[in-house]
Amino acid sequence: MQTYGCQMNVADSDWLDRSLKSAGFVKTISEEQADFFIINTCSVREKPEQKVYSHLGRLKEFHEKNPSVFACVGGCVAQQVGKGFFERFPYVRLVFGPDGLAMVPGSLQRLENNQHLKISLLDFEDHYPERIENWPDKMPPQAFVNIMQGCDNFCAYCVVPYTRGRQKSRSSEEIIRECSKLISLGVLEITLLGQNVNSYGLDRNGQEINFARLLRKIDGLHGLNRLRFTTSHPKDMSREVIEAFGELETLCSHLHLPLQSGSDNILKNMGRKYNRERYLELVKGLRKANPDITLSTDLIVGFPGETDHDFQQTLDIMNTVGFDSSFSFKYSDRPGVRSSLMTPKISQQVKSERLDILQKLQEEWTAGKLAQRIGGRDQVLIEGPSKKQKSGVWSWQGRDRGGRVVNIDFKTREDFTGRIFEVKFIRSKKHSLEGEVVT
Repeated sequence: MQTYGCQMNVADSDWLDRSLKSAGFVKTISEEQADFFIINTCSVREKPEQKVYSHLGRLKEFHEKNPSVFACVGGCVAQQVGKGFFERFPYVRLVFGPDGLAMVPGSLQRLENNQHLKISLLDFEDHYPERIENWPDKMPPQAFVNIMQGCDNFCAYCVVPYTRGRQKSRSSEEIIRECSKLISLGVLEITLLGQNVNSYGLDRNGQEINFARLLRKIDGLHGLNRLRFTTSHPKDMSREVIEAFGELETLCSHLHLPLQSGSDNILKNMGRKYNRERYLELVKGLRKANPDITLSTDLIVGFPGETDHDFQQTLDIMNTVGFDSSFSFKYSDRPGVRSSLMTPKISQQVKSERLDILQKLQEEWTAGKLAQRIGGRDQVLIEGPSKKQKSGVWSWQGRDRGGRVVNIDFKTREDFTGRIFEVKFIRSKKHSLEGEVVT
């Protein structure tokens, strides 16, 4: 199984992996042993979509060697292209959108029993589609929990409302039940997921509680150590949620708050429904509630009509806020969205130049923010071995409560995954910290 895109796709793939194993399917060690392949796709930008087509083209050789081998395509590109995959790639026999995920295990069993069958699961549900869970005896220390599906914002550049449907809030009882189960299976950190978690409960399905109250209910669950959430839309960020960062014991001091542009003109054309002043008010409130909060963001360069002045305003607000990190991208037209019809388009050369300037500025801020942590302390949850190992020691990687990557050296081979240590930060790198356990 190959997963592209957001954390919601990762969570969907994790559920599908558990469900297929429970149904008797076995994940192969090598591609040559596979009877079928699953690709969970992302359509939010052009590049990950093109990766899907490239990946499917590579799988053709396995079908040619064994005609019974087939491919399955899920996620946002599957919802967007639909049955067109059957025509372009004849060895694709299953396409499923986000709302069709729950039916995939049963559909795969049908496909195995009928080699001429092709199945599409592309209908949108009018409510959050709950899924049957098949929990293992023990879970990793971190887990994702979906609290909603879809989006009602219809930002000018975004395909999500068309590929994931309108917003559907999940039952708070089901969310609490899943969180409690995960904690009982060893999960210490839960991340709540949604396209716009701040609008939880505000859609036509409605819920008896809003997002701030949901956070407080989960914070009260015994055994939970850390709580995070993503993604937040600034237009729906409430005073109650801001205050939660200073009041809830488990809520980590990190927030991803997408800005997209620092220009009021571009924000208006994007349909973001907030301006610079409102965004800066949110930042001020967050830092008042929790002075140690880590802020990350999303930024788009080269939106249609973006002038040099518009771009400079983005750089200015980056310097005003001082983001700890950011995810930045060149604008690309997506099928069916309003911005694809907007002009003037910005040339690839200008977009590349602006992205380079923006990312270099962010690197400076990130390096400075990390350097400020040297000498400080925080709790670090170990996620697994570090990618780079040193001679004579065993290095492990984790994250502090602010979401920063921290590498720690130990003198023993003991598996520290899932352990929490009090750590003193001794060095900073380009994108991470090094620390030592405080004894």
